[in-house]
Amino acid sequence: MEFKRVNNIAGWIVFTIATIVYLLTLERTGSYWDCGEFIAVSYKLMVPHPPGAPFFLLIGRIFSFLAFGDGTQVAYWINVSSALSSGFTILFLFWTISMFSRKMLKIKLNEKLSSEQTWLIIGASAVGSLAYTFSDSFWFSAVEAEVYAMSSFFTAFVVWAILKWDLIEDESRANRWLILIAYMMGLSIGVHLLNLVTIPALGLIYYFKKYKPTQWGLIATMAISGGLIILINNLIIPGLPSLAGNFEIFFVNTLGLPFGSGAIFVGALVIAGLIIGIRYSLTHQKALLNTALLGLTFILIGYSSYAIVVIRSNYDTPIDENNPEDVMSFVKYLKREQYGSRPLLYGQYYTAQVTGTKEGAPQYVKGDHKYEIADRKFSYEYDPTQMTFFPRMYSNDPRHIQRYLEVADLAEGEVPSFVDNVEFMLKHQLGWMYMRYFMWNFAGRESDIQDADWLRPSDWFKDVPEELATNKARNNFFMIPLILGLVGLVFQLIKDKKNFAVVTMLFFLTGIALILYLNSPPIEPRERDYIYAGSFYAFAIWIGFSVLAIAELLKKYTGGKLAAMIATILCLTGPAIMAQQGWDDHDRDDRYFSVDSAKNFLASTAPNAILYTGGDNDTFPLWYAQEVEGFRTDVRVVVLSYYNTDWYIAQTMRQVYESEPFPYTLTFENYKQNGPNDYLPYDDMGLKVIDLKQFLTLLKNNDKRLRAKYRSANVVPSRTFSLNVDKDKVRKLGIVPKGMDSLLVDKMVFSLKRGKNALEKKDLAILDVIASADWERPIYLNNTSIQQFNIDISQYAIQEGNAYRILPVKNPNPDTDFVDTETMYDNLMNNFYYRELDNPDVYYNQDYRNFVLNHRTSFNTLAAALINEGKTEKARKALLFSLETMPDEAVPYDYTATRTLALLFEVGEKEKAVEIAKIIGDRAIEMVDYLIAENADLGMELQRNLLVLHELQRTLNRTGEGELAQKYEEAYNKALGNLQIDRRRM
Repeated sequence: MEFKRVNNIAGWIVFTIATIVYLLTLERTGSYWDCGEFIAVSYKLMVPHPPGAPFFLLIGRIFSFLAFGDGTQVAYWINVSSALSSGFTILFLFWTISMFSRKMLKIKLNEKLSSEQTWLIIGASAVGSLAYTFSDSFWFSAVEAEVYAMSSFFTAFVVWAILKWDLIEDESRANRWLILIAYMMGLSIGVHLLNLVTIPALGLIYYFKKYKPTQWGLIATMAISGGLIILINNLIIPGLPSLAGNFEIFFVNTLGLPFGSGAIFVGALVIAGLIIGIRYSLTHQKALLNTALLGLTFILIGYSSYAIVVIRSNYDTPIDENNPEDVMSFVKYLKREQYGSRPLLYGQYYTAQVTGTKEGAPQYVKGDHKYEIADRKFSYEYDPTQMTFFPRMYSNDPRHIQRYLEVADLAEGEVPSFVDNVEFMLKHQLGWMYMRYFMWNFAGRESDIQDADWLRPSDWFKDVPEELATNKARNNFFMIPLILGLVGLVFQLIKDKKNFAVVTMLFFLTGIALILYLNSPPIEPRERDYIYAGSFYAFAIWIGFSVLAIAELLKKYTGGKLAAMIATILCLTGPAIMAQQGWDDHDRDDRYFSVDSAKNFLASTAPNAILYTGGDNDTFPLWYAQEVEGFRTDVRVVVLSYYNTDWYIAQTMRQVYESEPFPYTLTFENYKQNGPNDYLPYDDMGLKVIDLKQFLTLLKNNDKRLRAKYRSANVVPSRTFSLNVDKDKVRKLGIVPKGMDSLLVDKMVFSLKRGKNALEKKDLAILDVIASADWERPIYLNNTSIQQFNIDISQYAIQEGNAYRILPVKNPNPDTDFVDTETMYDNLMNNFYYRELDNPDVYYNQDYRNFVLNHRTSFNTLAAALINEGKTEKARKALLFSLETMPDEAVPYDYTATRTLALLFEVGEKEKAVEIAKIIGDRAIEMVDYLIAENADLGMELQRNLLVLHELQRTLNRTGEGELAQKYEEAYNKALGNLQIDRRRM
């Protein structure tokens, strides 16, 4: 059988293996983080967070049709699109390694291959592509609805396509491949921009084919490639819309033409320019110019998927982030302006003092008849002595500063030097935020606990605590894939320096170069290894080349074909051990709690409620539940991180599904961006308390007395607000929890939190809704929104499940939880969802375990409140239901179990309480001893386990279990003593 046929069949076999693996381990529904949002906006073609992913949404929409109207299956089918994208990534990686291997073996295009050469190439391609199939980061993205799987497909395709181009001698036929690459890059812009960083690697392949390599030629190639990235990333993507925006302002504001005329003019100008240019290149036989112009045309055709963002935004879809309805707002959307910027080549240290502000270009918003200046961009100016080249330690966030101090070993208030700056980059950004992820994929991983390290040889056979030993994400590859990759790297360097430069460039640009460009802050809310999957893709190519290297060595002792077969089998141990170790922590089958926890938030609320959440990541699953599965669409979910913007407040002023517009006293004009109510600082005017409704009326009327201190901003004249309550009306509404009528107040009084000296727009809007709803609209907050709300309203927040309802009912004892036990019991026991939480075969990573922790906390809160009301039997049922629904075998007990067992003692379940105490106590001793011995803390793990031991000894002493209490007290004291010894040694 000829090699081409064998190569094609083998590629499709590996594709089938990879795709089956991803389909078997696929997430059945919407997982945490951005996936819930992407599935929801794909299903109904809405507008996601900037800069959007319109082509991804279109593909997701197509796959959602396979659910045939069953909302519970939509997520599965959109996840399938990621699995198929990943399978095709593996297919093109296989063929890429195949072509690189032919070059390394110096096999000409039409040369017939021997069986030995066929075995070598197919073996190398299979080993490399299967290694990437089972790599930790790529596998993670392959089984969920995120953009990284499809982005990887585009990356793999363009690398394969440029190698196909390289094989074609007929220039006219070859140029078609260049145009195809340009089109695929244009499409990839509508998914993710990672594809663009492959351009220098593709440029090298082009250069090596067309020219004899020289030093200056290589420099010129890199310069041109960099220019192409800048052309697409800076000039085309935001540049064309920005140009259209400039013409739009001129045409509309100066010439008085209709809205959109400037954008239409620029679009026509670009199209006309391309047509004229292409005709000129054809007429004058300018092949290179023709190819370049056609490539640009197809990039723009691919990029045109972004039109869907503006089109759908104009339909006011339920999810319409940033509301990019016109050219001006669309440019802001593309530039991700809401996320700010980070210094790259020159900027401030975190210690730098702001010396002033610099005013920039005006920012326009669409008015009734023309574009109006809403504000001007500004930037901070810093003390020039505290500026530096290539700043890596720039953030003044207190959490970030603490990390800077730890990594660079600086004292509080010490000004860092450039050496400290470089040390932080090497140790943390390159070492911790890249190399650790790299080693996860090819050496092994300690666990799925946040900030877990990679497995070193000294960790391979070490006794570790049960919590780590049984963690399904503890994957030990014995560094086999890493060693194979290094062998392949050296082999290619020796045998094929040109293509070694290509793969190295790909490896560098999709890994280390991204680290340098992104300049990420030192603390992230979750691990970001998936960003660098392209770099791991390049390393997998070298893993494949290890077959060639080992076969060449074995040929000294046996025949060539047998050497190729043995080398393939030996090297397959790499992907085999990656598959065996990684299967259990990448298998997401039967995992539903991301959606169930979202439903439980919604189920905690009364009909037509408003539910405020703290951040977008804890909101996306709720959006999924509503938009895709149609669950509780009467509830309006409001993200506080967006609620500081006028576009988001405007969206709450319209009806969505059954959810009515929000009641506001202030108008949209009062909430306009860059107006006097964006940020209201406290100004002491001698008022102890101000009536909230009176304050809102003053703001609505733009009363000048509220600008006594600041001309551009209104102020808060008192730290404390009051709100009169019509008790009779409240009683008639029937919203006072049973048994709490005596706690109903005729006036609510609440204040700015300690340390807070201003109201943000989101705080003002929440207060406006509370005052204006007049208790006719249920208002809820969750844990994160209560923390982010700058008003301390906790004494009026009554827990009814996983959410807190704001009512004019005051907690008589602020030191205890305030609970509507009847409603909360019904919600937790009858209205909540707990699918598969009792199944020990399901893998729950830390994100899922944290949400289980939240639910366990809710059960503890309910049980404690029931006990205080004398309803001991009901509390016992709730606690036992919690233990039965979320058992230790499926989701290991966390630190909330210390309170659970204390409550179990109170309801007479002594035997169960002691059993739990022994389980969590022994685990805590193991973990504390291990962490102290290793001089490590895995984030907060040491503190959590010390807390468990401390609480256990107190509870057990109080409940008469003195012997067991003594055991944990001794362990606790021993740990503290060891910590003090370690500190003295340091």
